[in-house]
Amino acid sequence: MTQYLLSVYHAGTGPDLTDEEMRQSFADVDAFNDKVISTGAFVFAGGLRPVESATTVRRSGGDFLVTDGPYLETKEHLGGFWVLEAADLDAALALAREATVACRLPVEVRPFAPVPAADAASPDTATPDTATPDEAGS
Repeated sequence: MTQYLLSVYHAGTGPDLTDEEMRQSFADVDAFNDKVISTGAFVFAGGLRPVESATTVRRSGGDFLVTDGPYLETKEHLGGFWVLEAADLDAALALAREATVACRLPVEVRPFAPVPAADAASPDTATPDTATPDEAGS
């Protein structure tokens, strides 16, 4: 199965909800989380602190520049995310539809790039089955 990043975006501090609507949204997100955990789709998830808490690290020549604040000045910011496994994009989009209803915010869906297979001839990846006699201790 492919892993997908479901990113939750919002402007400012989040959705413009009353206290009751916000409590219901939290309950709906909890129910969505319970569903994806119970179905085995859940890999990882998290909510992020406000964008003002961000710190950006940039390489500048041979040094690093550390600045307070987000990397980009935009109106919308990443507020949280899910990493979920799904059979295909259609299944991931179905989960995103449920997620956007639960959190009341837009959800972007992106598949993770496949991890390249390790080169069996590399000394870093040698196992007793693939190691040369010298590497295997023979």
